[in-house]
Amino acid sequence: MTPHKAKKKASLTPEQRQQNRELASTRRRVKHVIRCLKIFRVLKNIYYHRRRHFSLLIKV
Repeated sequence: MTPHKAKKKASLTPEQRQQNRELASTRRRVKHVIRCLKIFRVLKNIYYHRRRHFSLLIKV
């Protein structure tokens, strides 16, 4: 989803501003989760072992 953008001569309505804030809040949470996953060493590197063990490794 993309946020609402103001036109040159018209500003955003209060509803559009609220929607943009909600979208930014959701986006921030998602980016934090992605960041945590990237820090996790198993997900950062290429996994060469058996595929069926990967989900077990993630759960651990």
